[in-house]
Amino acid sequence: MWTILIVLALVVLWFIFAYNGFVRLKTRTEEAWADIEVQLKRRYDLIPNLVNTVKGYAGHEAGTFEKVTEARTKAMAADQGGDPKAMAAAENMLTGALKSVFALSENYPDLKANTNFLELQRELSDTENKIQAARRFYNGNVRDLNIKIDTFPSNIVAGAFHFTKKEFFDIPDDGAESKPVEVKF
Repeated sequence: MWTILIVLALVVLWFIFAYNGFVRLKTRTEEAWADIEVQLKRRYDLIPNLVNTVKGYAGHEAGTFEKVTEARTKAMAADQGGDPKAMAAAENMLTGALKSVFALSENYPDLKANTNFLELQRELSDTENKIQAARRFYNGNVRDLNIKIDTFPSNIVAGAFHFTKKEFFDIPDDGAESKPVEVKF
């Protein structure tokens, strides 16, 4: 009789610890996603300032600015959906558009020396680094949650309490990232 009660108590304790582990991982994953959204918001806020600064020097490059504005709008719309795949694709398009702005700055020495442009470029670079760090943190938490959902015996608790796997925030590989960057002096 005591043995059955002890075993039953251990099973109940294990369920409690397993459930709390899932709650902890789910909360960390949601926190990590919020960190990504904060950094993306910061990036979206910096882009109009950068574009306006560059416009002052290169007003006739309207096509480039339209691409950046369009990519920013699509990325912000994808951010509202909360779908990591759609968001990653939109962010990849925005990153490509921003690269074209920085490449454009190579043609304007006065722009490259402008302190406002340099500060915006530095802030955007810092934000990009923070986005990468937040993405790694999110993906690490998603990995841990997904492993726990898949492994036995914790998958029993996951199924009982409807914990679901999360998607990784991966930038789609369209081949652009693997191409060498052209540097001109």
